[in-house]
Amino acid sequence: MNEPAREADAPRKSLHFLEEIITRDLEEGKTREVVTRFPPEPNGYLHIGHAKSICLNFGLAEQFGGRCNLRFDDTNPAKEETEYVRSIQEDVRWLGFQWAELRYASDYFAQFHAWAVELIRKGLAYVDSSSPEEIRAGRGTLTRPGSLSPYRDRSVEENLDLFGRMTRGEFDEGACVLRAKIDMASPNLNLRDPVLYRILKRSHHRTGDTWCVYPMYDFAHGFEDAIEGVTHSICTLEFQDHRPLYDWFLEHVSVPSRPRQFEFARLNLSYTVMSKRRLLELVTLGIVSGWDDPRMPTISGLRRRGYTPSSIRRFCAEIGVARADSMVEIELLQHCLREELNRTALRRMAVLRPLKVVLENWPEDRVDELPAENNPEDPGAGSRTLAFGRELYIEQDDFRMDPPKGFFRLSPGREVRLKHAYLITCREAVTDEAGQVTELRCTVDLDSRGGDAPDGRKVKGTLHWVRAQDGVPATVRLYDHLFTLRDLGDMDPDKDYKDYLNPASLTELPALVEPALAQAAPGERFQFLRHGYFCADGDSTGEHPLFNLTVSLKDSWAKEQKKG
Repeated sequence: MNEPAREADAPRKSLHFLEEIITRDLEEGKTREVVTRFPPEPNGYLHIGHAKSICLNFGLAEQFGGRCNLRFDDTNPAKEETEYVRSIQEDVRWLGFQWAELRYASDYFAQFHAWAVELIRKGLAYVDSSSPEEIRAGRGTLTRPGSLSPYRDRSVEENLDLFGRMTRGEFDEGACVLRAKIDMASPNLNLRDPVLYRILKRSHHRTGDTWCVYPMYDFAHGFEDAIEGVTHSICTLEFQDHRPLYDWFLEHVSVPSRPRQFEFARLNLSYTVMSKRRLLELVTLGIVSGWDDPRMPTISGLRRRGYTPSSIRRFCAEIGVARADSMVEIELLQHCLREELNRTALRRMAVLRPLKVVLENWPEDRVDELPAENNPEDPGAGSRTLAFGRELYIEQDDFRMDPPKGFFRLSPGREVRLKHAYLITCREAVTDEAGQVTELRCTVDLDSRGGDAPDGRKVKGTLHWVRAQDGVPATVRLYDHLFTLRDLGDMDPDKDYKDYLNPASLTELPALVEPALAQAAPGERFQFLRHGYFCADGDSTGEHPLFNLTVSLKDSWAKEQKKG
């Protein structure tokens, strides 16, 4: 389905701190052209947290007349796949952004290697033949300084020779690494002789078997920015402690430019995990059907569930850009989508748990064609025609044999309105041997076409329905939170995140839908009256319609805002 044209994001009253920094840099002449980048690792699909970074990096470049590159930080061939590269490009485009240039860290492998050699020649890097366990133990802790490696004082010539042998594949994986020589007593653990290169005898998705040594992300990050002329390298808050290392690398080799790194708070969303490692585990264990399972927080999962690019961009604008981490309620994301779909989604009727209704005084061969608006919020959406006849289906939940107080739907002797149609009264409920209601026998007020009583009597309940003769069998998937815990950071220390999986996160129902839904295009969104907003799944066909619940009609976020 074609997405709506790009629209302006939610207006804000004041600049956030990154906008203030860029504005000041431009005014003071520190920056002539704003250059940003979105630098995903191609080791998984993007999620809603990445959407915030995408909107920020591309949005700032757009706002200040600059440019933003899409750059894949593909420095670890053990975890990277071409599938992820394709999906990331698709997600960025779908969100409404286009990169100035498509770049890869692997484009610069030769230059990274040359800068590593430059550090060795300056006596600022050495080959460490300690085991990974020995290196880990030697780093120390937050309260105890690290210890010097026994290989730290190797000569420049020996280090050059060993690094050359590493590059030629003469050593096994884990036999040695190249480390920076900085400060093993630094209170910042990132500066305690970090590893620059490790041996990985894996085929790279772009360079094949050309290399068997690969740079670490911290080593490559600043150099990539420098090569591309990035002016404002925007990272999430967990990279704040890495910034001194970012600057150290740039200060000690001959880079063509000096980018600066700035950090903002990452997105934490309630009832959601944002770890790509955990998301990958959900996929590989078969807990979800794939990266695009509509319960996943991935952009592809949100797309399949029926979210729009504009609603996600608005959400990212609404939550703003802050310096401190916080938890954002998923209801805000739902609210942004719900408000949009209320304006744009066509209304349709679908019965998810059908209960048969026979209108005993309606002639068997009579069919009435009734007009029904497609969207009361949009007069330009037009109308459609509904066929009305003797046999119908309503929701099982819309009938109670012994109705509680405040129940205004159908029960024996009670009259209700059928949406766009007539007033009906229940006369009899037919039950099976187990006492379950299987059919309702009702009468219809033949003079109430359109749903108004000719004598002006008030009828409180209005039900949706589907005519039995032309109702289309469909599968409807109802979704709830994938996890039962609001903040996965509050897990019991003795439990795993999978212990909080919601067993009711997916309910699949055989439903009946009105004929207009039979040919819904994959990705097309509708409001199922009284149920919520639904999206035709990518696997939906005219023979087997399949719809995913996108978001319910209940807007708890808007209600809470009104209270405030």
